[in-house]
Amino acid sequence: MNSTVIAVSSNGEYSFTKPNRGSVTLLAGLGVEGDVHAGVTVKHRSRVAQDPTQPNLRQVHLIHQELFAELGDAGFEVGPGDLGENITTSGIDLLSLPVGTLLRLGGEAVVEVTGLRNPCLQIDNFQGGLLKQVVGRADDGTVVRKAGIMGVVRAGGIVRPGDAVEAELPVGPHRPLERV
Repeated sequence: MNSTVIAVSSNGEYSFTKPNRGSVTLLAGLGVEGDVHAGVTVKHRSRVAQDPTQPNLRQVHLIHQELFAELGDAGFEVGPGDLGENITTSGIDLLSLPVGTLLRLGGEAVVEVTGLRNPCLQIDNFQGGLLKQVVGRADDGTVVRKAGIMGVVRAGGIVRPGDAVEAELPVGPHRPLERV
């Protein structure tokens, strides 16, 4: 199956959801141009409160469209941008990628995968009970996070719906994604 960008979203103001756009521009070392979470240092409010000098490992948020179908089966209505992601993909298992994977988006942009999104209680403000659907426990008790992945922009470029997504795995050994 070909992996593609389904939607792109950004918001210049703090808001849980992000409106879909015709395109977004990724800026190397910063994130999505005009997005509230773009920057060299952390922009998420909780992380800024802890230490505003931390590097921003959450410049770009990606979610796989397949999660929306799973959530729909559980009675939730969720679409691209609703969970605050910048890029919605299809046909690629984002959650299984190792740390350091390079995602080539369209003709120029490259995002390096840094880890898993760790959703907060705001997700339940969007739709009650949704947090339990995207964060759960495996049979062995480990926490399972399904609300997408985070990355940093290594090469800038314009990303549009319909663009190809290609994953380049890092040289092994591979490290599984952890929350960032």
